[in-house]
Amino acid sequence: MRAEQARRTKQTIVATAARLFVERGWGQATIDAVAEEAGVSRKTVFTSAGGKVDLLKLALDWSLVGDDEPVPLAERPEVATLMRQSDAHLFLAGWARILTDINERVAALHLVLISAAGVDPAARALLDDWESQRWSFVAGSVLPHLQRMGALRAGLSPDQAIDLIWLHGDPVVYARLVLERRWAPEQFEHWIQDALVRQLLAP
Repeated sequence: MRAEQARRTKQTIVATAARLFVERGWGQATIDAVAEEAGVSRKTVFTSAGGKVDLLKLALDWSLVGDDEPVPLAERPEVATLMRQSDAHLFLAGWARILTDINERVAALHLVLISAAGVDPAARALLDDWESQRWSFVAGSVLPHLQRMGALRAGLSPDQAIDLIWLHGDPVVYARLVLERRWAPEQFEHWIQDALVRQLLAP
């Protein structure tokens, strides 16, 4: 009972921090503001979730997978199902759908992380780690699956393929087109799918 209450408190704190980071920006979303909005003490924020960078990391991690369960993205059912797909076009369609879903949750927070990284060394390290993990997932999971299917177009090197997949999955791209230019998420998904098919797959 106590553990479940502690979990709910942590969820509330992280959700509140995520909202304030997006609404007020990194500088104005203070620990005191998070505590006040969440209805807890400043001490509870630190003991439950940590400092500002810890809060941002948790918010990003939970947004990436959609909840606070300790199950990495690669082990989520939708990703596991995708990795069993044997048709390259359907695989990229599924990947575009997953990217869109992730970026709907992550993009605004990712912009906060970029802003924070300019003034906070710990946030800079978090951004570097986030990008490294994103690149590693593409290099270690997405590209090898396309290679096993023999689907890559002639003349496209593995490094080029990784870079293209990694670039199109950048939350900043989603933020620019959907959050700024007001594309519908479905429009973004179809654009990503079409772009990856044309740039990666053999005719």
